[in-house]
Amino acid sequence: RGVGARALTGVSASDVRQLGKSGVEVAPIGIGAWSWGETLYWNDGWGTENEDKAREAFRLYIEETSASPWFDTAEIYGGLGGESEKLIAKFIRERLEQDSAGKPLSRPSIATKFSALPWRFTRESVVDACRASLARLKLERVDLYQLHWPGLWSNENYLDGLVEVVQQGLAKAVGTSNYSEKRLETAHARLSQAGIPLASNQVNYSLLYNIPEKNGVLEKCREHGITLIAYSPLAQGALTGKYNENNIPPGVRGKIYNEEYLLKVRPLLDLMREVGANHGGKTCAQVALNALLKDPIVTVIPGAKSKEQVSEIMGAVGWELEDAEVEELKKV
Repeated sequence: RGVGARALTGVSASDVRQLGKSGVEVAPIGIGAWSWGETLYWNDGWGTENEDKAREAFRLYIEETSASPWFDTAEIYGGLGGESEKLIAKFIRERLEQDSAGKPLSRPSIATKFSALPWRFTRESVVDACRASLARLKLERVDLYQLHWPGLWSNENYLDGLVEVVQQGLAKAVGTSNYSEKRLETAHARLSQAGIPLASNQVNYSLLYNIPEKNGVLEKCREHGITLIAYSPLAQGALTGKYNENNIPPGVRGKIYNEEYLLKVRPLLDLMREVGANHGGKTCAQVALNALLKDPIVTVIPGAKSKEQVSEIMGAVGWELEDAEVEELKKV
């Protein structure tokens, strides 16, 4: 059987996970903040109403997550000004108890990312970008700092930059994003030379897009004890059951998840509804996330723009799909 079909008996979807061998613990479900502050792909502009909804989502997620809540962002989310990072900083300071200096006494874990822009060549560019993210986040250290995608060049320098970030105390753990099996092996080896574990690789992964099970990425993560962080685990809404061939997503997403695409998704959604009904009426979104979390090496970071979305997302833990159900879902 393929990697994705391995037996996972005894794994709880609700278990807190460690990011690779880094020692950093995170809840199985984090919140992806790609849409926060964004004005083109996810939102038709960004205003007070959008911010209020995101704030409510932030607060409810913190309240609903019993251990190790975390948020994933990036320096380019919300535009080149890092608006997503700034919003997270604002929400942390509004929500959490502070000391006399105005610093939060406790906070959720934060993961952010370095953009491999063509004019960035050196390890110092990674350190400088990390420091700029920390300034926007109003933090002294992030919990996970990631290379957002492989660069056209300078990738060895970028990996050396991750080493510097850890050695300078700017990040507890470091990872990659959108790295292939071969690039993962290279990154793992180079960081290992410095005695630093490659904590994670963040990739597009869902019941609908299961390429990491086929291209060696999930297997390589398992081989080296690297956490696979699944972004778009709900296929940008296509697996929520909210959309169908007669009701496509608005804006740019509707050109990707169009009528033809959603028609092909219908058999999977029908099975997800059937499986959810067998577990007390779980939704398609909850089934989709629980299926991925049956694998202990996987965490998921669905996006959430409102407290209603957070409420549904958090219903993906606290119960278990059967292994046979997961295998059936992966076959469709």
